[in-house]
Amino acid sequence: MGMTMVEKILAAHTGKEKVKPGELINAKLDIVLGNDVTTPVAIHEFDKIGVDGVFDKERVVIVPDHFAPNKDINSAEQCKFIRDFAHEKEVVNYFEIGDMGIEHCLLPEQGLVVPGDVIIGADSHTCTYGALGSFATGVGSTDMAAGMATGEAWFKVPETIKFVYTGELNEWVGGKDLILYTIGDIGVDGALYKAMEFSGEVIEDLSMDHRFTMSNMAIEAGGKCGLIEPDQTTIDYIEDRAQREYTLYESDEDAEYEEVIEYDVSEIEPQVAFPHLPENTKGISEVEDIKIDQAVIGSCTNGRIEDLRLAAKILEGKRKADNVRLIIFPGTQEIYKQAMKEGLIEIFIDAGAAVSTPTCGPCLGGHMGILAKGERAIATTNRNFVGRMGHPESEVYLSNPAVAAASAIKGEIVSPEEVM
Repeated sequence: MGMTMVEKILAAHTGKEKVKPGELINAKLDIVLGNDVTTPVAIHEFDKIGVDGVFDKERVVIVPDHFAPNKDINSAEQCKFIRDFAHEKEVVNYFEIGDMGIEHCLLPEQGLVVPGDVIIGADSHTCTYGALGSFATGVGSTDMAAGMATGEAWFKVPETIKFVYTGELNEWVGGKDLILYTIGDIGVDGALYKAMEFSGEVIEDLSMDHRFTMSNMAIEAGGKCGLIEPDQTTIDYIEDRAQREYTLYESDEDAEYEEVIEYDVSEIEPQVAFPHLPENTKGISEVEDIKIDQAVIGSCTNGRIEDLRLAAKILEGKRKADNVRLIIFPGTQEIYKQAMKEGLIEIFIDAGAAVSTPTCGPCLGGHMGILAKGERAIATTNRNFVGRMGHPESEVYLSNPAVAAASAIKGEIVSPEEVM
């Protein structure tokens, strides 16, 4: 019996010819990632281990992006703490304000994560990098500390669920809609500790930006990781970025899957996830009379250049509704610069949007867009839990950038077709 992608990657990083689901392994790590929320705890645990330095100064990455630019004294102290640690331990890939971006947009852009890697990050959306054909998963701060010290982590080899997408995408439907539809189908625990392998002709035709979006939200179905088999699209993206050699893995034809789930995408319309779970999805045609106070476009899920282009396509020559706050967050400084070159930022400002420096900001209820009691937001972010973006009695609806932009114009959740 052959192996799946995740099994091959983990076997290669344990020095074994073969691993099987359920097996406990110790794997060598290519990248250990932390941010301004999780790294301080990891540093305290790291200090208890008693080692002089990190296992590899180039393979530890620290990105202060959640509460940065610092929103208050506490966040300033946290960022200073990790900044001092990074300088003391000579961490090469520490990204300060002005160079930073939202971590899961930044690392692929910088070529720090490549196909075939094993990556842990003290952030649940580390699974984003599975879009490159790597094993990438979120861990706790204690595991991050151990990873920084030893360059290793233990895992239980996950079973794999294969998702096959066929047919032709409808207008305004992309990676965000495919993953929301999938989560709506299997539920927020439908892939609990499973590798989600996204495949089929539709995935093969997706750009890297849409692939990153899909892998990013694997965790919202409980997935341990979300992988896409590397192909020419992957190589074209990575070849001028990669800072290391990489290996392309693909599942064997006789690999054993726990389950294979097939979707005909011609039946999928733009999706909206209702409060308070990403599984509460409805097609846009089922959404009626949901007035909004805020629209957020950006985040590690949908803050890439194609997302901004899509939003600009909707917003160009139009203006947001008077009662709506429209906030747009490019994922990195490079994405921001590209959007400026293409005139997208001017379109956003003319439409009445506030355009922010790259930051996680309101996605986690951090800053720069917090909701008050009773307010509603539509967002291209990844979670809509109770209180996720502010007050516990506020509501967050998840969508793709086109739906979010159209909704900002109308003042209620609508299909892009209603404003074009």
